[in-house]
Amino acid sequence: MIRKSSDMINTDKKIRMLIAGYPGIGKTTLGLSAPKPLLIDVDRGIDRAAAEHRSDYIQPMDYNELLTDLVPENLRDYETLVFDTGGQLLKLMGEYVKKQDTKNGQRDGTLSLKGYGAVAKVFENMMNHAYYTLDKNVVVIFHAKEEKENETLKLRILVEGSTKESVWQPMDLGGFIEMQNGKRVITFGNTERHFGKCSHGVSPVHEMPQLAPNASNDFLTKLFEQVNENIKKDTEIFEQQKQEYLAVIAEITGIIEAMTDVETAKEAGEKLKAIEHKKTSLRESQILFRSKLDKLNLKYDKESGEYIVNEQIQSPADGEQEYRREDCRPIYETVIQFEQWLKNYGLWQVYCEKWACKWQ
Repeated sequence: MIRKSSDMINTDKKIRMLIAGYPGIGKTTLGLSAPKPLLIDVDRGIDRAAAEHRSDYIQPMDYNELLTDLVPENLRDYETLVFDTGGQLLKLMGEYVKKQDTKNGQRDGTLSLKGYGAVAKVFENMMNHAYYTLDKNVVVIFHAKEEKENETLKLRILVEGSTKESVWQPMDLGGFIEMQNGKRVITFGNTERHFGKCSHGVSPVHEMPQLAPNASNDFLTKLFEQVNENIKKDTEIFEQQKQEYLAVIAEITGIIEAMTDVETAKEAGEKLKAIEHKKTSLRESQILFRSKLDKLNLKYDKESGEYIVNEQIQSPADGEQEYRREDCRPIYETVIQFEQWLKNYGLWQVYCEKWACKWQ
């Protein structure tokens, strides 16, 4: 189904997020601050979160049990699936793919190269199932570790094998929690120290609140609301700019349609100069104006400063095809881009009909 970009004004986007940090820094509590969370506690660590911040949870023993639990009829009361931790989730997936195909494992019980690829695919499928099929926010929590790269310590997620690269791909947001000047800070986006992901106008650095007794644990709930507000605001601004732009194009089209001879060409040129252009309308008005001049066999004479009949071009006889693609190509340098623009805004047919450009 084709949808209009303006539909996003009334759409609540679900968010996919990766959280990483050292043990005990508050990753689980942060994950549970998402709207109506269900904790997929594959790490079996829910007891480490303060009792007042705990949520409903499941503790699947294997990946098949997880698939059985994550079905729509079980999830009506929840808006967010919090996987804690992603590293342990990938281990469950690793055992699952080895049972699916013995070539995914090695004799010592570890994953083969093919196995890591299979795990990456299963992880992708789970993220897609949670996001697209179940229509839930997704938060995946990872432990962090330091790795030395070129004599510099970098912060990385604790994941075995090549799958650590693929887990970032589906995420809208991703960041590491660290202590900075005695405060817990989560940083989205890339830094010299770690990878990250930041989008939808979210500030790259956020200080995490210290939760007092009986305080609401709603940091991610508010952040997800901000993301949706930013999307709607951007869409509204774009739609306003689009309407202003289309209004200018309509005005330009009307002016150029009225051109029939030397006098009206001169009037059109003056009117076009007075237009307050939006986006690329100036360039498009120039292209349309030159095209109409060519159709009328007119040209601008620099010496007299007037539009005159171009004696070098013979008018086509009545009933003859006026223009072919190769005839019109010299009129403007960016013909392909111009055609695509007309088609994008539904103006191609109007353009062809009004100026009798019978393309072949």
